[in-house]
Amino acid sequence: MSEALIQPFFDSTTSTFSYVVVDPATRQAAIIDSVLDYDPKSGRTSTDHADQLVQWVKQQALSVQWILETHAHADHLSAADYLKAQLGGQTAIGAQITEVQYVFKELFQLESAFATDGRQFDRLLRDGDQLPLGHLSLEVMHLPGHTPADVAYKIGDAVFVGDTLFMPDVGTARCDFPGGNAQTLYQSVRRLLALPSDTRLYMCHDYPPGARDVRYECTIAEQRAHNIHVSDAVTESQFVAMRGTRDAGLALPVLMLPAVQINIRAGALPPADPQGRRFLKIPLNAL
Repeated sequence: MSEALIQPFFDSTTSTFSYVVVDPATRQAAIIDSVLDYDPKSGRTSTDHADQLVQWVKQQALSVQWILETHAHADHLSAADYLKAQLGGQTAIGAQITEVQYVFKELFQLESAFATDGRQFDRLLRDGDQLPLGHLSLEVMHLPGHTPADVAYKIGDAVFVGDTLFMPDVGTARCDFPGGNAQTLYQSVRRLLALPSDTRLYMCHDYPPGARDVRYECTIAEQRAHNIHVSDAVTESQFVAMRGTRDAGLALPVLMLPAVQINIRAGALPPADPQGRRFLKIPLNAL
């Protein structure tokens, strides 16, 4: 069986990696964690980053089967809706997105018609689900802790981990968003790190300390030996204490308020008013 071709795309504004994963034999493809450009000063969206993916997919004559999210991101807007219109494919996310939608519908006082049953996505995914990709398949791993809906996608010896893990010198995701839990994240990480030591892990973000270049790939062995938050030397109680202290001092992501409102809609913008205008909401003194 052929090995998947993996093409990364980096958005330097949000430090986000998106991926196009391809079965070389059939040219079928999946897109993971896309980015819609957003200017917080003007409130304007644009598709420069997403268009790089579109151009590459078309140049490679690929057929997009899936547009996947590892979770409802708080640090960038998803371009899933735009990519679906440009390239086709089905959108999918972890089934627990319904919990996230319920919380944020209330926080943002979204329109009554906004459904919290996940119907905005074409498919809701559960642990162990297999997504066909030509002659290959993507296995869904439910890895809650950062949010209730976090999943990773495993194809062969490659795993796309979302925000569950960062590079070893950066650590792990925060756990103070609604539904987050440090103990749960520790257990999710240990499940991930039980995979074979040469398994390749693909990051959703990198925030390199010092002068290190941006990286998107490492191995299970590197994480177990060197992750500053959750190496094999770190116990669950140590991790929970560290995350609690660290999360208490973290500011909210710059794009959290616009990003979550778009991402729980599968990358779609809010409905337009009678004049064709669309609005995001900023809750005051709520977070």
